[in-house]
Amino acid sequence: MNVRGPEGSEEGDLGDARAGVAELLGEFRRSLVLVPVQDGGFLAGDQGGLRWLYAFTDEDTLTTFAQARGEGGQWEFQKLYGARLLDEVVPAVSVPCGVAVDIGSEGAFLLPPARGIVPDEAVVEANPAEGGATVPSQQRISGGAP
Repeated sequence: MNVRGPEGSEEGDLGDARAGVAELLGEFRRSLVLVPVQDGGFLAGDQGGLRWLYAFTDEDTLTTFAQARGEGGQWEFQKLYGARLLDEVVPAVSVPCGVAVDIGSEGAFLLPPARGIVPDEAVVEANPAEGGATVPSQQRISGGAP
């Protein structure tokens, strides 16, 4: 990576990006989010060797996602603070897990199981030599909220 110096440089851009991520993460942690519940567990999907819990910032985005999946317009959900989802629910999942926020919308973003986002016990370290994590194709996290 080239590091050239402050303003308008790659180093400045990287610092701006890190600040933006920190701001987004802080806002998510302080916010109530809607986590869809089906069959007694949180709805999730598997992609890239990880399990992704779905979380939505409002009912309209959740409804649009449900309709896009052809599963009607209304899903049952629980309201949780983002901090609780990241600090308690993600580590309780038995496979590597992150959070997919507002998936299917223009404002979608991912919170992977990385250091600084989830507790240390839930962090997944990339190991390309071993092909990454293997995740079973289960679609719902059983047990609901802890």
